[in-house]
Amino acid sequence: MKISKQAQRTARQVFRNCQVDGLLDEGRVRQVFALLLAQKPHRYLEILSRLHRLVKLDLERHTAQVESATPLSVEVQTRMIGRIKKIYGAGVEVVFSQNPLLLGGVRLKVGSDLYDGSIRTRLEQLEQSF
Repeated sequence: MKISKQAQRTARQVFRNCQVDGLLDEGRVRQVFALLLAQKPHRYLEILSRLHRLVKLDLERHTAQVESATPLSVEVQTRMIGRIKKIYGAGVEVVFSQNPLLLGGVRLKVGSDLYDGSIRTRLEQLEQSF
């Protein structure tokens, strides 16, 4: 769906107004969505679509997904949380999960940043080099 420049500007302005101290306020976002659906201003579907995309990207930027082949100890998790928050800020939520397909090592994804230190990826890179 092609979105007009005015709808994009409006969505960005509304998105900025939904932030408190640089972090998205879920309550404000819900109020804005409800208000837009109730009032139905000109091009409101385009505004809602763009606003939804901005919220989704913001949530991805503030969520760190850590995958490991085996469960990480509490000490390692605590150190990783500290380092992630030091780099990406205090508003990052860290989610740990296990993926046995990694064979070993850790994969970290925050927004569009991917840090892959898994054995599986290294083996795939080695295979491609031959």
